[in-house]
Amino acid sequence: MPNMSKEKVKMKEQDPLLRIKNFDEVTCGYTLEEAMEEAGRCLQCKTRPCVGGCPVSVPIPEFIKEVSEGNIEEAYNIIATENRLPAICGRVCPQESQCEGKCVRGRKGEPVAIGRLERFVADYYMENIKKDVEKPESNNKKVAVVGGGPASLTCAADLAKKGYEVTMYEALHQLGGVLMYGIPEFRLPKGLVQTELKSVTDLGVKVEKNVIVGKSITIDELFEEEGFQAVFVGSGAGLPRFMNIEGENLNGVYSANEFLTRVNLMKAYDFPNSPTPVRIGEKVAVIGGGNVAMDAARTAKRLGAKEVKIVYRRSKEELPARVEEVHHAEEEQIIFDLLKNPVEIIGEDGHVTGMKCIKMELGEPDESGRRRPQPIEGSEEVMDVDIVVVAIGQTPNPLLRDTTDGLDVNKRGCIVVNEDTMETTLENVYAGGDAVTGAATVILAMGAGKKAAKAIDEKLSK
Repeated sequence: MPNMSKEKVKMKEQDPLLRIKNFDEVTCGYTLEEAMEEAGRCLQCKTRPCVGGCPVSVPIPEFIKEVSEGNIEEAYNIIATENRLPAICGRVCPQESQCEGKCVRGRKGEPVAIGRLERFVADYYMENIKKDVEKPESNNKKVAVVGGGPASLTCAADLAKKGYEVTMYEALHQLGGVLMYGIPEFRLPKGLVQTELKSVTDLGVKVEKNVIVGKSITIDELFEEEGFQAVFVGSGAGLPRFMNIEGENLNGVYSANEFLTRVNLMKAYDFPNSPTPVRIGEKVAVIGGGNVAMDAARTAKRLGAKEVKIVYRRSKEELPARVEEVHHAEEEQIIFDLLKNPVEIIGEDGHVTGMKCIKMELGEPDESGRRRPQPIEGSEEVMDVDIVVVAIGQTPNPLLRDTTDGLDVNKRGCIVVNEDTMETTLENVYAGGDAVTGAATVILAMGAGKKAAKAIDEKLSK
């Protein structure tokens, strides 16, 4: 008989007042007994709606059934047929709007904790079972993958499993993209990321680091000089957006991208043991309301800021961040200063001393379906801050567009693709992830990588 509890098995977490003083992971994961109990809540629906909500089509009921019976190795093998990064996805995927959002149990209670179970299976496998990955026999066909983030890793893994000789070109000194530089250690431990990335490279994927495609080597040269038969572009959206207001060039203003990269990839939180410092003041304002804004605010708190505010021009109901991330931020004493919009960053002697904001009210819905924020005349006020982090989104770097003839992009600078195959306007050049969609989720990028790998294989196999 299934476990008919209406609530998920709770997962232990660090106490908020303790965790704001360290970068250890906030959530502690399930024990085997807790995982088996939660897996027992799955009704094993024949229609499998949860699978339809998963961008990479993980066989969810099948792996959960194995967990309920304590067969964790088999559960991992089932997940790995579609997803080589389950420990990562179990932690950072927005399950509430994807697999768990489709779960039948969610109609009269909480859905099955699919993300927590995926995380448990991956963690348990890495700690207790971990077997060597078998390298497939080569089919003598070469594919280049640009970028080392989720879309690229997924495309590379799916092609390598079919015997393709895959080379990944990564601009930074470590593979992983946003998994390494964007998501904080307390949400996604970097040691765990490196372990899962090894499951991809062990398939025979070759990695070239510190190579900027479009500068170090062009896409044309990958075909003409290196002999690749197809190229996948998963270069992400790493170019930060700013508000174009007065004072954004002052010392003490960071883009969230720069701020998080310094702290996560370059371990600024461990300075002076790490050579990369990051200046943090007593009062920090983070502009934006998405997951990146939450990450930046919670990171600033851990770096010693006494007061951290999220400044967002809409209300709490319109926050685009995951509910879990907002909840954790509130627990960690992050202040939500909502319905306000910065109009000027104020400085003295070149450094930030304050930020002028105007109060907002919500009007009619815009094209996104959210009510459009409108300024209230005469409501300006000055906020006392000494650090400002701008987290209002990123766009793709224009380097590839500017160095590759015939590669079409849209008005946002995102690469234009055939949505069925992910092929660009250049023959045998494919793209996916944030380079195509703009900043989005890890799992959506992975789904694009899978779709591109399938299309590349079908074309090169003819």
